[in-house]
Amino acid sequence: MASNEELLARIEALEARAQGAEDYRDLVNLQGAYGYYVDKGLWDKAADLFAQDGTLEIAGRGVYVGQDRVREYLKCLPEYQDGTIFNHMQLQPVLHIDSQAGTAKGRWRTLMMVGFIGREGRWGEATYENSYVREDGKWRIASLHGIINFYCEYDEGWHRGGVPLLRSTEGVEPDNPISFEYEAHPTAVIAPFHYDEV
Repeated sequence: MASNEELLARIEALEARAQGAEDYRDLVNLQGAYGYYVDKGLWDKAADLFAQDGTLEIAGRGVYVGQDRVREYLKCLPEYQDGTIFNHMQLQPVLHIDSQAGTAKGRWRTLMMVGFIGREGRWGEATYENSYVREDGKWRIASLHGIINFYCEYDEGWHRGGVPLLRSTEGVEPDNPISFEYEAHPTAVIAPFHYDEV
C-alpha cells in the first residue's frame, strides 16, 4: 500500500499534468484566436491578445514593442471589407510550456491567402517563433515573430519565384531593427528554432 507521502506525490504529479494540458489548450486557442482576428481585420481584438510589453515582428519590418505599438502597427494594415481576403491559418504547433513559471514558447506555421478583388491575390506561408506569458491569470503573446518563407502571386505560383518582402509599413516606424536579415523564397530561409529536440 502506498504511503501518504507517495499518494501526495502522485496527486501533485497529476495536478501538474492537468495544468500542463490546460495550458496547452489555452495557448492553442490563443494563437488560433489571433489568426481569426487577423482574418477579419479585427486589429483591436488581435492587439488585446498581446502582453502589455509584448512585441511583434513580421516579414522583416522591425520590432514593435508594447501592446499599444502592436495595436498601432496592426491598424496601419488594410481594412477588412468587401472584396478583401486576409486568411491566416495557424497550423502545426510545437509548444514548450513551463506552467509553474507561467511562460511558454511555440513554433507555428501559417498559410496565408491575401487578396483585394480586381487588384491582387497572393499565397503566402510563414513560420512563427513566439513566446507567451501568463499575465493576470491569462496567457498572452509575449513575442510574435513571423518569418515569411514564401509570398507569391496566386496565378503564377511559387515555381516562378516570389514577391519581395515589403520592408516597412507606411505610417508607423518600428521601435527596434529586425532580429536577423533574410529574404523569402526563392532565397532559402530557416527560421531559428526555440528548441533543439522534442
